[in-house]
Amino acid sequence: MALLERVATLVRANLNDLIDKAEDPEKMIKQVIVDMQNQFMQVKTQVAVAIADQHVLEQKQKEHGDKEAEWMRKAEMAVDKKQDDLARAALERAMTYRQMKENFEQQVADQKAQVENLKSALLKLEQKLAEAQSKCDLLIAQHRRSRALTKATGAQQKIGDRSNVATFDRMKDKVRHSEAVSQAMAEMVSDDVEEKLAALDKEDRIEKLLADLKAKRGVA
Repeated sequence: MALLERVATLVRANLNDLIDKAEDPEKMIKQVIVDMQNQFMQVKTQVAVAIADQHVLEQKQKEHGDKEAEWMRKAEMAVDKKQDDLARAALERAMTYRQMKENFEQQVADQKAQVENLKSALLKLEQKLAEAQSKCDLLIAQHRRSRALTKATGAQQKIGDRSNVATFDRMKDKVRHSEAVSQAMAEMVSDDVEEKLAALDKEDRIEKLLADLKAKRGVA
């Protein structure tokens, strides 16, 4: 049965391996549980149908056994009445019902085996479903921790990447150079002001000396 093959596949499934291989483990594990629940209900329905079919076959077997016994009694009665022709006819009918009863006996045996297979599959699937449901939250939490650790490790690697360090060093050197240029320009501005003030002072002293010299020489 295709149903039992699907159930066997789900029962054999290793949940940890499925999660490791899945692109979206959380979605996968939830889907597995949904699939198991669906298959469980299908198998449960099949078990009920198979048991009902078994009861029908057993009833048919009993009916044909009863018919066999009935025609055997008729054959005995015909023999008692010395009606050999009727006895032969009754025995022929009894043999027909015996053959049909034996056929149903084989069908009942096959049906019982089928019921047991379905019950076994149902039990295994129920156990696997319980395992999956109990592991669901745990497996999802483990996956989230693993994903977070992977991201953190990747971030650390990016931070420690030599190209990033080199870029940072270049930016640091550039900032230092810019600061040096700004400082030099500030110093240049400061020097220019001092030179202008010094020139003015020098000019004042020269004018004063000139005035003194003119006064001494009596020059207006």
